[in-house]
Amino acid sequence: MPRTKQFNEEEILKKAMELFWEKGFHATSIQNLVTCLGINRASLYDTFGGKEELFNKVFERYRKDGGDTIQSTFDKEKSVKAGFCRLFEDAIEKAQNDMAQKGCFVVNTTTELIPGDETIHKALRKNKENIESIFISQINKGIENGEIDASKDAESIGHMLFALFSGLQVMAKVDPDPNKLRKLLKSGLSVLD
Repeated sequence: MPRTKQFNEEEILKKAMELFWEKGFHATSIQNLVTCLGINRASLYDTFGGKEELFNKVFERYRKDGGDTIQSTFDKEKSVKAGFCRLFEDAIEKAQNDMAQKGCFVVNTTTELIPGDETIHKALRKNKENIESIFISQINKGIENGEIDASKDAESIGHMLFALFSGLQVMAKVDPDPNKLRKLLKSGLSVLD
């Protein structure tokens, strides 16, 4: 008779995400995972297939949740510009509350695993395309409703704002001074004026 799982898979994924996020992929050992997750090696391999497969599953969950959160932020705001401002302000606030200076899991993964890991490279491209698509859609919405000048190139601005969003999160790890980050934000978002 097969053994039943004695753990909650969702909880395991959350714990694994925190561990990978804090230590990175390479510095996280199987023993770190076993200790942190509170499951044995056999369960880890049987359920997730191993460290790399667990990381890929965790990363995909983070990527999807991140895109959903970004879209939700825009959906809650009355204007496109307010949505971008809220999104970036949230990133600054998150950096201020990040005592471990973990930064952004996607940015950390990019700098640690690219080049070299084609599976992650594809997931990162997909993440970039998804977020840029949200940004471009919002900019086009702002153009359509007259909030953003119709002469603006939504696609180019969307790409630039994605780079700013990623870069801001890197800068926050190096120098989390909110005043400096807000100046960067103000300059970057001025492209929407």
